[in-house]
Amino acid sequence: MSHERTNRRRTGTWAALPLFLAAVLLGTTWTTAPRATPGPPPGPAEPVPAMGRAWPVGLRPLVVRAWEPPPTPYAPGHRGVDLSAPAGSPVRAVAPGRVSFAGRVAGRGVVSVELTDTGDPPLRTTYEPVRPSVEKGDEVAAGDPLGTLEPTPSHCPTACLHWGLRRGETYLDPLSLLPHWLLRRGPSRLLPVPG
Repeated sequence: MSHERTNRRRTGTWAALPLFLAAVLLGTTWTTAPRATPGPPPGPAEPVPAMGRAWPVGLRPLVVRAWEPPPTPYAPGHRGVDLSAPAGSPVRAVAPGRVSFAGRVAGRGVVSVELTDTGDPPLRTTYEPVRPSVEKGDEVAAGDPLGTLEPTPSHCPTACLHWGLRRGETYLDPLSLLPHWLLRRGPSRLLPVPG
């Protein structure tokens, strides 16, 4: 960036300062015009079907960190959920699909599965850090092993699996794939049959 453009940018910022201060003092909200994005506006989001039949690790793992969608594509957030599990635990597919990636990304094992019959673009689940036992192109059913949880350093207090869900470039809550009965904690209860 040239020195002249940098000075113009600084001048423009300082020129807006009196307007900002006036807005604060008068109790009004300072807004900026949204940036135009190329292409057509996005249509309504397709719902996520509760098609999962099993947790990716364990029977009912502890959710160490929940999904926290970022307000903008590059803002901080948590684009998946972290599930507590011991290193070496089997990692399973939560729903049927085809392995779209199995390998290493930034030194960590990653497996991605494109889910069957979930629209265009299809839903894709991602599991990491995983030592894959599958290869790209493999068909998997719900509950099929994808690999084992690696004992790599993590942002969790203990070993954990980061499980993500995307449709195209949009991150979604992977827990939405699981039916409500699978998400419930505590023992199952039988109710009396009337009559």
